[in-house]
Amino acid sequence: MELKIKNIKRISNITIGLATVSMIAFVIYGFQTDLFTSQAALTAYLGKFGVMAFMVFIVFQAIQVVFPILPGGIGVLGGVLIFGPWFGFLLNYIGICLGSVAAFLIAKRYGTPLVVSMFSTKLQTKYLKWAENKKFPKWFAIAIFMPVAPDDFLCYLAGTTNMTLKKFVTIILLGKPTAIAAYSFGLNFALQHALMLIS
Repeated sequence: MELKIKNIKRISNITIGLATVSMIAFVIYGFQTDLFTSQAALTAYLGKFGVMAFMVFIVFQAIQVVFPILPGGIGVLGGVLIFGPWFGFLLNYIGICLGSVAAFLIAKRYGTPLVVSMFSTKLQTKYLKWAENKKFPKWFAIAIFMPVAPDDFLCYLAGTTNMTLKKFVTIILLGKPTAIAAYSFGLNFALQHALMLIS
């Protein structure tokens, strides 16, 4: 079991490294080709991928939950910038929900040692005691509704408790829209306001 956890941690580090390099390369490419400054250029670029552009983004968001690469708000903002607030919200919702369920099931399989190996001591000190409380499902549901909660960690933590998959999925499906909408539309509003001030 310990060896499997170390292997997962190693895979996580490799994935994070590759994803970070890929994202930096894409950002550089995006500025060089005006993807971030020209709606026409961005539309033409995504048009090359067709429906795969949606699938790639959904997979990216799911992976970002399983292997936390960047703060979740950055991925959500990317969805808003690329696909617009409404469709970006939908793609963010699908990807994040899929990743949340995957994190829960991984934690169910490998338990607390994996969670301890993946996340900071600060998070563990603050939230691990939640898992020992009978009211964890209630606290988890409230936290998932909040945009600022450490959702990735909490999904893994939920997997170490006796919470059923059915209850977890129900909480995620009902709770995630609020937080994602707050990010999607809030960030979109802030971005549009910033662009108005600049122009």
